Amino acid sequence: MEIQDLIIHRERLARRGAEYAAFPAGLQKEIKSFLGQSKIEKLYSHQAEMFEAALRKENVVITTSTASGKTLSFLLPVLQSVLDDPLTRAVFVYPTKALAADQFRALKPWLEYFGEGRVSAGVYDGDTPPRERSRIRKSANIILTNPEMLNGAFLPNHSKYGFDFIFTNLRYVVIDELHSYRGAFGSHLANIFRRLKRVCSYYGSSPQFLCSSATIANPTELAENICGGKFTLISRDGSPCPEKEYRIIQPPVIKGSNDKVYGRYSSTAVATDLLPRLVEENHHFIAFARSRKSVEIILKESRDKLDSAGFLSQGDSRKIAGYRGGYTPLERKEIERKMISGELSGLVSTNALELGIDIGNLDTTVIVGYPGTRASFWQQTGRAGRGQDACVNYLILENQPFDQYIAIDPDWLFCQESENAIVDRDNLLIQLSHIRAAAAEMPLTMDDIALFPALGEVIPVLLKAEELKSLGGKFAWSGPAFPAGDYSLRNMDQTRFKLILEKEEREITEMDESQAYHEIYPGAVYMHEGTSYEVLSLDLKSRTARCIPFDGNFYTVPAGTKETRVLQVFQEEPYGRTHIRFGDINVNELVSMFKKLQFHNHQNLGYVSLTVPLQKDYDTESTWLEIPENVVYVFRRLLQRNQSGELVRNNHFDGLSNAIRNAAMMVTMAARDDIDVVVSGNALIPDDRDEAVVYMFIYDKYVGGLGYSEKIYDLIPKILENAVHMVKNCPCEDGCPACVGDYTLDKKLVLWGLTNLLEKTAAPESVKMVEETEKPAVQKQFSFFSLPENWEEFCDCVEKNGEAGGAFLKTVQRVDIKGHCLTITVGNTFNEMWIKEPENRKSIENILRYHAVCPADMRLEVAAQIDEDREKKTKARLERRFEDIVL
Repeated sequence: MEIQDLIIHRERLARRGAEYAAFPAGLQKEIKSFLGQSKIEKLYSHQAEMFEAALRKENVVITTSTASGKTLSFLLPVLQSVLDDPLTRAVFVYPTKALAADQFRALKPWLEYFGEGRVSAGVYDGDTPPRERSRIRKSANIILTNPEMLNGAFLPNHSKYGFDFIFTNLRYVVIDELHSYRGAFGSHLANIFRRLKRVCSYYGSSPQFLCSSATIANPTELAENICGGKFTLISRDGSPCPEKEYRIIQPPVIKGSNDKVYGRYSSTAVATDLLPRLVEENHHFIAFARSRKSVEIILKESRDKLDSAGFLSQGDSRKIAGYRGGYTPLERKEIERKMISGELSGLVSTNALELGIDIGNLDTTVIVGYPGTRASFWQQTGRAGRGQDACVNYLILENQPFDQYIAIDPDWLFCQESENAIVDRDNLLIQLSHIRAAAAEMPLTMDDIALFPALGEVIPVLLKAEELKSLGGKFAWSGPAFPAGDYSLRNMDQTRFKLILEKEEREITEMDESQAYHEIYPGAVYMHEGTSYEVLSLDLKSRTARCIPFDGNFYTVPAGTKETRVLQVFQEEPYGRTHIRFGDINVNELVSMFKKLQFHNHQNLGYVSLTVPLQKDYDTESTWLEIPENVVYVFRRLLQRNQSGELVRNNHFDGLSNAIRNAAMMVTMAARDDIDVVVSGNALIPDDRDEAVVYMFIYDKYVGGLGYSEKIYDLIPKILENAVHMVKNCPCEDGCPACVGDYTLDKKLVLWGLTNLLEKTAAPESVKMVEETEKPAVQKQFSFFSLPENWEEFCDCVEKNGEAGGAFLKTVQRVDIKGHCLTITVGNTFNEMWIKEPENRKSIENILRYHAVCPADMRLEVAAQIDEDREKKTKARLERRFEDIVL
């Protein structure tokens, strides 16, 4: 494919000149001398403005563009303070270790100029050797670290190892890349700073906060939510900027022999055509992919093309490298070195390199799929053109709704507006974690209520759990050691899984539980630094997966189902023809199969069932809407069965969900991994006599929720308005990924469903129906409605499959079905109680769904048919036997 033919929009930003300011009068002569020696005769206007605000003791947040000298903006007031008072301590907080290491390299000329005796600095993270840590604690004026070290090292040990000296003299806390702290990460950091403030207060210090951020809609609000206190905003950018060109690429459509459109080629397919050409043309570039798996696919296919005959003139597969989480520190540092030295032409990276790490002068960026927010888009494209030379930035649209909306309205991307960053620092579960950590650092007092709003509710719970004890009006920690290590700051999941290479016993990578269930299930093809591995097994007890090298021509993608259950309602109100509720729900995600996709053409090679389904179950916050009866009736009439007999094809509920999800993301700055939308399972039931209400759940994909759904509850009118606008104004004829998420769904029908949330109208008379096509599908051996007569055969199948619970099911006396309810009759009271335990009931429901085609709203009930005489005799015999043993 010719890349130039795929460009659907070009945007050119003109060169911008610099706006300078003289050195502030209060700036020390020695600092001026070093700046002059570095050929800096003036400051940019925003640098001088920040210096003066910092000297007035104000908390400051700066939001100028990438490569605008933000580091110098917050470094100057810190250096001034250190030179005035050598006891001054400043902690610089970075979201990644790589960024901290990069910023330390930028500090070295200053350190060499002033000398170790005047200004000292060091990186304090998990890779820092013990001797270097000791030096930093003892003598470093500037300590570069990350939130994990503040949480797990600085605060728990505030009275030991010299940390008390640091907190006593702590004058500045610098937070770089503030915009990256949203969702779970931002909520954790806000509570870390609550703990830091109480420790600093104990030592008599009150640090000043200096923050830098990419352009977002609410930088001051975000800074105040995370750091506390009032902030001054500096947003006028005085730095120069070269000319920048932006090219939006729309992958071509896939057509059949009858010219019917079957979708579009993936953004990764276009990227693997573009990147080898950039290498051949001697460009220096970085390509951003949405996921670790996409990084590896693009890397492998680009290298394959560079080694092919067509690129023999300049092609060399070693000129491209990958960069993502899961690589060792040494691997990452070596990749960075090769990029800076020019040994590499380009990198394929996740957003790990979205931040300001120095990887040399780039002239091109390639974004493979819209990154989810405009702030991330500008941050990623800002990696190129950091000098005075012009640059080109490509955005390759994915075949996803949000990307395709940009194809419809590219001006939305370049309108210079940004989303709001949402942080819920009062998330109850996150607060609980940090209150426990705070109690272990110092006894809790009533003054701490000002820091932790939930303290009054949490203390009685911790007292009852014997993790706190009351000491004269204070509450001291009496629980297990090191509560700060009980949680993860970034994903709220502390459980870690390891992938081990068979025979060599070498660890390839580690990941959290959610990643493990989606990437290293048995049969998965896992890719690391361009090498593929086939996963042989996944042990959930030891949390270890084992793999072997793999040279096949396909990769794998997980598939399964999601179910929801309402736990409690906090708020509710009518709106239009729907009813809006906000509260807690339970989400049960089941990964039960995976599909194989061929490299290069991404053809579906078929589905494979997992021997043991992988289940992720958690409680979270959600806003949900009632779907009007007339919409449910019409949508159900159009459902079609797939090859396994399930009514999931031609599902217009999915189109409704896609429109609502995209509209919600537009107003909350939520990324794909932050929120999801799912319709209640009873939607996919063809029986119109079923009177159960069908709901659409918009929920936070985090345990306990992080404020997205709560904000969405308040913004439902705007979200519905945006959803109608997006679908109504899409230029497609019948329906596409931009408006309804799929070419097979009828756009008119989804739009009708959206408008009927507000006002009742008649359904469209002509409806596009999806044609039957042959697709690989997992065949299930049993039907829900025939389980009573096939129960013995069903149990044999479960037991043969090696699943826990199969032997128990064989002891069931009778199975009955009434409607969509399956009743299991057991022979004693204990078995009845056993199966009624929530986890056991859920396990059996999963077994039923895995082996049988079941209704979406299937219910499981338990009954007991007890032989009382036999039970009494058995009990009497046991009691006599027990007495004999004791005697």
